[in-house]
Amino acid sequence: MARVGAAGRGLLALTLSALLLTGCGGGSAELDLEGFTAEEIFRRGEFELETNRRASSALRYFSEVERLYPYSRFARRALIMQAYGHHRDRNYEEARAAAQRFLDLYPGDEDAAYAQYLLALSFYDQIDRVGRDQGLTFQALRALRDVIEFYPGTEYARSAVLKFDLAFDHLAAKEMEIGRFYLKQRQYAAAINRFRAVVEDYQTTTHTPEALHRLVEAYIGLGLTDEAQTAAAILGHNFQGNPFYDDSFRLLTGQGLSPDAAGEGWLRDIWRQTVRGEWL
Repeated sequence: MARVGAAGRGLLALTLSALLLTGCGGGSAELDLEGFTAEEIFRRGEFELETNRRASSALRYFSEVERLYPYSRFARRALIMQAYGHHRDRNYEEARAAAQRFLDLYPGDEDAAYAQYLLALSFYDQIDRVGRDQGLTFQALRALRDVIEFYPGTEYARSAVLKFDLAFDHLAAKEMEIGRFYLKQRQYAAAINRFRAVVEDYQTTTHTPEALHRLVEAYIGLGLTDEAQTAAAILGHNFQGNPFYDDSFRLLTGQGLSPDAAGEGWLRDIWRQTVRGEWL
């Protein structure tokens, strides 16, 4: 966060001297802050944030600004800094609570976009493995969408768009993981449901070519050759240079089939829409 500590360097040095003298060697946690201005306490919090790996020592100062000077402009800044500090320490629930409190109290403030972004990050940064429950991913998508919709044109909206795409891709990856498991177990109908979800609901993600190929495999396993050929036809039209198309082509030709749309069904509807442009 580039703006942290960017102002008041001279004042900060004087403030630190005063605080250290007042502490009488007892450490910053022993200091009585009631004799200092909102800005002096805030600057001390900035200093602690910049000079310590963890933000816990800084959070005390920011919370004291809020307590002692609740109606000052530094109280607003202290609250957003609490959200940032908690997030930096990976205290995601506390970061989310502080960010939401800022939005509730100061919805029109210039830092509202950043507060909404921090709230979204408190969900997004917990998405670490495909195998985990995807509830956090859905919450991250909703919060990121709020950043994009409510604060368009900001740097936070631009970042949120990128993270939204990654989170969306994450959901598709989860569907693919489950689908592969079912396919390996030869539970073809269950696998098809998962791969269909990727093709229909997550078609803009990187997983669509593989999903189409796995549909070819699953439909071949069920003996539904029309569906297998249509899935391969869509794959070949949209991703002809993709290795998964080569795999589907070999699989079909080995069965005496070709990647051509055939029969009816949901895949034929997609063929008409995406390849022939027939949406009605």
